[in-house]
Amino acid sequence: MPLELFNVGEPIADTKAPMDVPIGERWSERRFRGRLVNPANRRKLTVIVVGTGLAGGSAAATLGEAGYKVKSFWYQDSPRRAHSVAAQGGINAAKNYRNDGDSVHRLFYDTVKGGDFRSRENNVHRLAEVSVNIIDQAVAQGVPFAREYGGLLDNRSFGGAQVSRTFYARGQTGQQLLYGAYQALERQIAAGNVEENSRTEMLDLIVVDGRARGIVARDLVTGEISTHYADAVVVASGGYGNVFYLSTNAKGSNTTAIWRAHKRGAYFANPCYTQIHPTCIPVKGDYQSKLTLMSESLRNDGRVWVPKERGDDRDPRQIPEDERDYYLERIYPAFGNLVPRDIASRQAKNVCDEGRGVGPGGLGVYLDFSDAMERLGRPAIEAKYGNLFDMYAQITGEDPYETPMRIYPAVHYTMGGLWVDYDLQSTIPGMFVIGEANFSDHGANRLGASALMQGLADGYFVLPATISEYLADGPFDKVDDSHPAAREALEGVQQQTQRLLSINGNRTPASFHRELGQLMWDLCGMERTDEGLRKAIDRIREIRQEFWTDLKVGGDWHSFNQTLEHAGRVADFIELGELMCIDALHRRESCGGHFRAESQTPEGEALRDDENFAYVAAWEWTPEGQPPVLHRENLEYEYVHLAQRSYK
Repeated sequence: MPLELFNVGEPIADTKAPMDVPIGERWSERRFRGRLVNPANRRKLTVIVVGTGLAGGSAAATLGEAGYKVKSFWYQDSPRRAHSVAAQGGINAAKNYRNDGDSVHRLFYDTVKGGDFRSRENNVHRLAEVSVNIIDQAVAQGVPFAREYGGLLDNRSFGGAQVSRTFYARGQTGQQLLYGAYQALERQIAAGNVEENSRTEMLDLIVVDGRARGIVARDLVTGEISTHYADAVVVASGGYGNVFYLSTNAKGSNTTAIWRAHKRGAYFANPCYTQIHPTCIPVKGDYQSKLTLMSESLRNDGRVWVPKERGDDRDPRQIPEDERDYYLERIYPAFGNLVPRDIASRQAKNVCDEGRGVGPGGLGVYLDFSDAMERLGRPAIEAKYGNLFDMYAQITGEDPYETPMRIYPAVHYTMGGLWVDYDLQSTIPGMFVIGEANFSDHGANRLGASALMQGLADGYFVLPATISEYLADGPFDKVDDSHPAAREALEGVQQQTQRLLSINGNRTPASFHRELGQLMWDLCGMERTDEGLRKAIDRIREIRQEFWTDLKVGGDWHSFNQTLEHAGRVADFIELGELMCIDALHRRESCGGHFRAESQTPEGEALRDDENFAYVAAWEWTPEGQPPVLHRENLEYEYVHLAQRSYK
């Protein structure tokens, strides 16, 4: 790899997990060994939490309940608008209510294997352990999980597992879980333990003497740019899938909080690990600004197929069974339609590349429920998936009860994120990163129904237990606007804001975002090549130059200005996009959602290179004009042995 693209720095390691005890005891041992903060001292400590999704909302509520002074920031008008609300299918937990062989160890194993052996064993095992507590917490809050006729909690299956461990609330699981966290948060706001800052976006991190001590934020209604201080900062701002422009993420979802923290010294881990979800409504035209997810839960009863013959454009109801290719069931008989997302997405791309795709442009496959409705009856399907079917009908104008859905892969989630240790602390002391904003649990591919699990595990159970080790040294010296680090951060945000407004070129932020997104999808999407990634890096650098010379942002920064908001976010996406391509280029192997065309088995499956790439790639920001620095964290597998993934 040419050294002009990056330099190699010292290795990095997680030293917080207690390795002198078996893996099943490490989480409890870490909690026991960690220092505590007594209740009287908690009232003297302040914690900033950025984001109010499942991770941020649950963390702010739990820290407030514990007695800390919490300042909560979100850019929506209500915490209920966080993108966690859009999660549909369910949340995993190793309860084994179905008595089908599930266990903490099996969930741990499935998650490590599903991530293609690119995640930390310690973090994943803790996630599996804590999963059982999450369900109890949510039920106690009144989350209306689906129940069987007798009143017991129901389960269904998700990809990458042969057991039923997914708890769900119809197709609105994220919404209901978020409402549980929201009501807990609102209780703490009413009690005076949490200060609310709505419609406020974090634009920089204030680092004093090497510690995270606050943030610079902009009020999105008034335009006021202000500073906020605390003893620790928790970033829970979600993932960066909107770097692709078209994704299933909410339009406001962005990378700004974690990217600005990265530029302050937080390492960014595995940025090229992005998840392409196999069941999304296909792109319909150039005018689209986002895509819509159809829950993976639909693959429990829906069968994925395409015509056997290329160019067969008949009504799907007129195509006989013997002329259909149920390709997932054919290729992966053991898992069928419930293979992991990266595998299902690549196979959908493969059949479309063969000319057997359906719908406009041939970019779609069928998801067919006719067999399930014949077996179970339409009322049963309506009870399970009714709101999802309604959503599909409203968007496409087609009735999925009568004709198969058309689906195609789309960007959905990012496994990469800021590097954290076992305590969820970044490389900046005092800054903790939780939920999708960190990299810690999913390796190169997240299994379905595990995002909600991680967000709530981090927020309700892990962070509140680990942050006390850091805060036990507090309260730290008071910081205010007179401190040089605070002035420098505030002035930096003001200068960038003025710079965005002063260019006065010809192109909108949206036009740059759309071009960047298409480039990333084409060259750093489902399939990547050495040539394509180098081409992408060259073009991204050109886009960056064009952005800072030809951007047009109207209005001013002293008022509500969504074009200005978008411009700042696109600037960060451009820089992140380059790092994603460098990361993908340097990782000359295929693993999970990162598929290099040069590294595949004879059957076309992802081919890992464990000898050279069994590590976390943690990237350090360097001043402009200098290449980023790669720090490797070696991954060691003691309880799950490295093997080529097989779902056949």
